[in-house]
Amino acid sequence: QVQLVESGGGLVQAGGSLRLSCAASGRTFSSAIYVMGWFRQTPGKEREFVAAISWRRGNTYYADSAKGRFTISRDNAKSTVYLQMNSLKPEDTAVYYCAVSPSAVIPTLDTYYNYWGQGTQVTVSS
Repeated sequence: QVQLVESGGGLVQAGGSLRLSCAASGRTFSSAIYVMGWFRQTPGKEREFVAAISWRRGNTYYADSAKGRFTISRDNAKSTVYLQMNSLKPEDTAVYYCAVSPSAVIPTLDTYYNYWGQGTQVTVSS
């Protein structure tokens, strides 16, 4: 079983920055993780892929909305994945979730992720 705990959300003005963290734990953590990703969701809207990283090689993939502004990274020793968000826009406002997928390649659909964090709120004011 894998447990994911997110932190780092908050209120920021447009153009500002935030860094989200997701700490993973559990007895089967190392064997279960192939890809860790970030999704976001607003009320009344489906969950949207933001970015993902392969755990072993560190390959990354970004949604067009995040490309050039967001950076995903991981610290293998700390079992933690990060999402550095710069140049934030009001449309980035959402609950952000981290998730784990067993896929050998980076998936962008939420149905391919097995474990999810509780989410952290990001609010960007204009």
